[in-house]
Amino acid sequence: MNLHSYINNDILPLLPNYPVKMVRGMFSDCTNTHIPVVEDNRLLGNISEDDVQGYDPEKKVNDYLYALDVFFVQKSTSWLDVLEAFAKYNANVMPILDANNLYVGYYELIDIMGLFNETPFFNEPGGILIVEKGSVDYSFSEISQIVESNDGKLLGAFISADEDDLTQITLKIGNTGLNNIIQAFRRYSYNIVSGTEEDTYIEGLKERSNYLDKFLKI
Repeated sequence: MNLHSYINNDILPLLPNYPVKMVRGMFSDCTNTHIPVVEDNRLLGNISEDDVQGYDPEKKVNDYLYALDVFFVQKSTSWLDVLEAFAKYNANVMPILDANNLYVGYYELIDIMGLFNETPFFNEPGGILIVEKGSVDYSFSEISQIVESNDGKLLGAFISADEDDLTQITLKIGNTGLNNIIQAFRRYSYNIVSGTEEDTYIEGLKERSNYLDKFLKI
């Protein structure tokens, strides 16, 4: 996936000498959780909408550099790692730095979520299977081998729960029915949490993603 087409510069970064009063006004005109603060093309950090409400409106951003949230991704960062960064920092704006660590723009969460909806995990027909095994006992190579040796096509997999030394893995499987694959996983001592030929689980994920998209557009 080419993320570079999603680099955004609609909202210009803040300069350290901007008045706090002005920054508050900028937040009131957008839905951003953060706005990057940049000086000489160098990212100093990100000012938070929540934090700026507690700042003295007569002061400048320069007076609060110590309180900036410092996070970013590189221009070369993969879309999945970008999505993880959004979740880690609880932000809907993610600054981007080039190979020389210069600020080039930002990603918006809504665009990256849209890329997730375009993956085969969502778009290819298939069934959903959730399996569970001890956290030190499973391996993705084994999971892939079980699916493919039973004429299935693994369209995607992710860890959907990990607690009490048990790990749940959600699989999207195409090309075949799930019954033989379910029996194979049982032979390999995997617990079957859920298995359905219908894409109800995927539809649920899509609904949540679409809800998030709508929420971010408010």
